[in-house]
Amino acid sequence: MNPIIPKSQPDKPAESVLEWLLDSDPSIRWQVMRDLTNEPAEAVAAMRSRVATEGWGAELLKRQNTDGSWGDGASTPVWSSTLHTLQLLWNMGLDPLSEPARRAVDLVRAKVTWGPGFGDASFFEGETEPCINGRVIGLAGYFGEASDRLLERLLREQLKDGGWNCEAENGSVRSSFHTTICVLEGLLEYEKSRSATEEVTAARLQAQEYLLERRLFRSLSNGEVVALDKKTGQPTAWMSFSFPTTWHYDVLRGLDTLRNAGVRPDERVAEAVELVTKKRDADGRWPRENIHADPVGLAMEGAAGTPSRWNTLRAQRVLDWYSSGSQH
Repeated sequence: MNPIIPKSQPDKPAESVLEWLLDSDPSIRWQVMRDLTNEPAEAVAAMRSRVATEGWGAELLKRQNTDGSWGDGASTPVWSSTLHTLQLLWNMGLDPLSEPARRAVDLVRAKVTWGPGFGDASFFEGETEPCINGRVIGLAGYFGEASDRLLERLLREQLKDGGWNCEAENGSVRSSFHTTICVLEGLLEYEKSRSATEEVTAARLQAQEYLLERRLFRSLSNGEVVALDKKTGQPTAWMSFSFPTTWHYDVLRGLDTLRNAGVRPDERVAEAVELVTKKRDADGRWPRENIHADPVGLAMEGAAGTPSRWNTLRAQRVLDWYSSGSQH
């Protein structure tokens, strides 16, 4: 099926926007070079290698504690700071084979656990909630620490509608967008980093269909926008684009995950893509929105409402994916 292109969809980004994106941290620049300007693989790899030694990536690695964790354990739990920081390094594209990455991951594997409440399970073995374990399986795959036991648990916990929900252990049979996106991204990374199996691929495809059937933000039962405030009728967090995302779902995160999975776009994503195009400002940039309180220990961009390089990068590559109508 050919995708329906929204009438308001812009052309390729202006040269000024690309220059603005490239005038930034290596973690953004290498992805712009790969996804938007199609630079040679050698140049992309060279820029990516700098994430470990310069800018935001190097700063995050420097903040790791001697016990392998991040955070102070006072303002926020150490497990939370550690999980969010590693997720951000993954999103930045820190080369998992680089020496700084290996030192950091070795410390996490050797010393970081989930605490006595989880039998002192090592970090990469995960804990009990799929919204956490989905990210852990992605990190474990990306950094070469994949746990088959954790994978089997997540596969068992997939609900009949194709997604996951942290409340399933309390009897819920309906999936959560938040939990599902975390597990979907994790399974995709697991497949990319290890040999894909029929079972893992089937689970991932079901999760993708969960999002697509709901057009990324609508109820399957009645077609209503799930992400509207029932009192005001105004868009809520799902309609606002955030980075870092941590555990939170939003429409841009959903679209970018489908793009990363090589999904061929069709009419089921058209409405969500139109939402993306409408948030583009007159200068061809996207704003930073809905800044989450989850600890990542690093301020990369300005206040809400100011232009965001992270959102502009991700939104523009989603539009390119959609307009091409082909697998990436």
